Amino acid sequence: MHLIKTITATHARALLQPGVLVCLLFAGLLAAFTVPAEARKADIPYAVAQAIAESPAPDGPEKVIVGAYINDIQQLDFKTNNYTLDLYVWFRWRSPELDPSKTMEFMNRYASDDNLRQELMDAPERMPDGSLYSILRYEGRFSTKFHLEKYPFDTQGMTVIMEDTLSGADSLIYVPDGESPIAIDPVITLPGFTVGKPVMQVTTKTYPTNFGDLSVADAEPYSRVVLSVPVTRPVVAMSIKAFVPIALIIVCASLVFFVRPLYVEGRIGLGITALLTLVALQLSSTSSLPDVDYLMMLDKIYLLAYLFIILALTRIVATSWKGEDVSYQDAITRTDRRWVFWLLLAYVAGNVIVAGTTLWA
Repeated sequence: MHLIKTITATHARALLQPGVLVCLLFAGLLAAFTVPAEARKADIPYAVAQAIAESPAPDGPEKVIVGAYINDIQQLDFKTNNYTLDLYVWFRWRSPELDPSKTMEFMNRYASDDNLRQELMDAPERMPDGSLYSILRYEGRFSTKFHLEKYPFDTQGMTVIMEDTLSGADSLIYVPDGESPIAIDPVITLPGFTVGKPVMQVTTKTYPTNFGDLSVADAEPYSRVVLSVPVTRPVVAMSIKAFVPIALIIVCASLVFFVRPLYVEGRIGLGITALLTLVALQLSSTSSLPDVDYLMMLDKIYLLAYLFIILALTRIVATSWKGEDVSYQDAITRTDRRWVFWLLLAYVAGNVIVAGTTLWA
């Protein structure tokens, strides 16, 4: 027993030497750093570990997940190229230094003084996966330039364009929220239109300026979210409203060929009345549309109708010099029957060509 105590005391004095203490400290640090990775991960909570694993690299852009819900479509005005939407937009991101719900800007606002932007959260909320979440509601008017070449069988897209006000694509990019990042209230109705399924696209917009900011280069790209709600006009209803009145005027104009050549004044009066009625009809049918620098499909249909009436009046004027001669009346009548047949055939063929080349262009 005395020998054991002597040895123990000797070891204790040896351990207190400075060189031995440094060696023991180095061995302890080496053991700490050589602990298996699985053992070190076991001490980290799962949510924190997942957030660390999924966080972007420090030199990469922040990925902001974005989604939207169309709550209502309140107005669509083709005359002024604007519409009113009520929608929710949400964001999920990871960097606590950002808040894309506050720096996001709607790029195609119209009459912004009438728009209402409501932040539904005072501060971003932490999600189970470690990301930050925020949502806002926006009710306002947006604008886009409608393409009316195929009117009245056109399909229009009511778009909402979003960009981050401060961060370019090198520091922030948008990512759609899953396979269905946008939805619409299934009970939404828009009088006179059929509302289709909305879509979301993420693109990049490059501006040829640095907006006076000397810290960035020219032509800096920005990540952009484009929401689009397609609307179409009912084919049957629009066909009846747009083309039946024109067809009736053409039928009335065709009757000039069935009036006896003797009554030249009556034949010319009937043709001029049809022409004036057609002009008034065109003005009223396009009164709700903007002035465009190209011909719509409906304009081409009207031009064919004008051509039909002008040719009919030309035929009447050309035969008016012989209309009072009884010997020529039968010949004029027979020729008029051929004229009306070929004019109607050419008019129908022209309409088919116009519709085909416009709708399938």
